[in-house]
Amino acid sequence: MVKRSGGFRRKTRHKLSKNKVLRGFIRIRDYFQRFNEGDKVYLKAEPGIQKGMYFPRFHSKVGKIIAKQGRCYKVEIKDGSKTKTLIVHPVHLRSV
Repeated sequence: MVKRSGGFRRKTRHKLSKNKVLRGFIRIRDYFQRFNEGDKVYLKAEPGIQKGMYFPRFHSKVGKIIAKQGRCYKVEIKDGSKTKTLIVHPVHLRSV
């Protein structure tokens, strides 16, 4: 048997890439930004930081902050008819 190829970032060449000029550049204010419970947020992955990144299927979705968990936030999103809870680092979130 052959092991199935493909991992977490499979088929995300364009989705998880940055502009050539901004590659390697991370804004500190985005890394340490704060949110309150009930805030609406936009999921936009920062490809330079893998820690606390959500699954790429949820890229560019809008969700609501439920709670804080360590450095990350619990974000509730709608995936079809289901509601799902993601644990996301604030560097991958933008306020709406």
